[in-house]
Amino acid sequence: MELEQLSALDAAFLCLESRQAPLHLGALAIFGPQRDIAPDGLSALLGDRVERVLSLRQRVRMTWLPPGAMRWVQDESFDLAHHLHQHTLDEHSEGALADLAGTIMAVPLNQRRPLWQLHLITGLTHGRFAVLVKVHHAMADGLRAVQLGIRLLDQCTDAPPTAAAPPHWAAPPNRAASGPSSLLDIGRAVVGMAIHPDRTVAGLARYAANIPGAVAEAFGTASIAASVVSHVRIGTLLAPGISTTAPSTNQRLALLKLDLDTVRQVGKRHGGTDNDILLTVITGALREWLTGKDCRVGSLNVRALIPVSRRTHGPHRGNLLSGYLCDLPIREPNPLARLHKIRTIMNQHKAAGFTHGPGAFPILADRLPAAVHHLTASLTRHCAPLLFDTIVTNVPIPTRPWTLAGAPLQEVYPIAPLAHGQALGIALSTYQGSIHVGLRADPQMVPDLPRLAAAVPAALAALTAASSTAL
Repeated sequence: MELEQLSALDAAFLCLESRQAPLHLGALAIFGPQRDIAPDGLSALLGDRVERVLSLRQRVRMTWLPPGAMRWVQDESFDLAHHLHQHTLDEHSEGALADLAGTIMAVPLNQRRPLWQLHLITGLTHGRFAVLVKVHHAMADGLRAVQLGIRLLDQCTDAPPTAAAPPHWAAPPNRAASGPSSLLDIGRAVVGMAIHPDRTVAGLARYAANIPGAVAEAFGTASIAASVVSHVRIGTLLAPGISTTAPSTNQRLALLKLDLDTVRQVGKRHGGTDNDILLTVITGALREWLTGKDCRVGSLNVRALIPVSRRTHGPHRGNLLSGYLCDLPIREPNPLARLHKIRTIMNQHKAAGFTHGPGAFPILADRLPAAVHHLTASLTRHCAPLLFDTIVTNVPIPTRPWTLAGAPLQEVYPIAPLAHGQALGIALSTYQGSIHVGLRADPQMVPDLPRLAAAVPAALAALTAASSTAL
């Protein structure tokens, strides 16, 4: 059974993927000890709950009209064994957990199957266990991934099975998405056109009826494209001190926690949202880290992409994203001055809206025809470093207590995707009084990730100390 068509933005994530940069995101959820159920029982429980989320049984398939477009379809050969995996740590340490999660996240998902995996990890200290959720960006943005993960927890088991989510946009034919194709897919498309000539004629008629709207939209698309292009720069990676070797097929993770009350105390004294303060902390950590690498931070311009969700509480699938581009004030030595600069930058972005600069990129992607995504994927795949150096995303987690098989959820570390040529991705989430930070890096480009991780709490301490002194 064919379901809704992928939006252009969702399908673009499939086009832009490479083996060196698989475009999936994730979350590592750590639960308290559960002695009443064995690991096999936990796997069986997760498997039963997967069956209740019907969208997890859907895969992507190319359509015969328009050529190159894709739809979600039921996977008739769905096999849970391809998606639910079990691991036991030999070394009972947080470092071993992060290493295993990094290795798992570096492996691309099979685009011939539903675009997700669950990894149950046992053997943690104090009898705890973890679940690593891995979802392709074509299937979900951060908030949607959280919604899918919550469906597997105890508090949601009384709800009826979720049907396939309705499309979150009405796609006119000329805005169809494209994606990676195969000879088999193309053959199916040709056969479909031959078997159903009535559908072909009807599709062409819809195209013709849409031409006036397409012409009008083209002018708006050109304006948005000009806004995006105006922010393209000729630059290198994060800093001259970072290796510029080709991306590796391995990735590393660093996981750490910050105290939420400490962050909010700074906000009470000096204003700014939690996001403003956390972005200031990240800026301070990057400055300290680069200084330790003998980089001349006074001459650096580090730019971060700050994704912003346009998602409501409805059952939308896929991506509803925009974002801001923020030149981090990494040259500024004073932590409070950095906070004031970031507040100013973010307030300016919010006032300008999403249709200017790189925040308009998702809008532009949704306006381009399928053929454009397919033909330009190999070129645009290399464009991320021309727009930004790193991504800093904040994924909201509902604050209520959650459990799995009665075991309390204790920590949730989000994992950002790494675009082709990107050295570092930073993701944050707030849960139960702590801010969980996930740093994802290419080890060839960032071989000293633990030192960067150590700089994050030190940057918060420096900002807190400066805030207290300023009173």
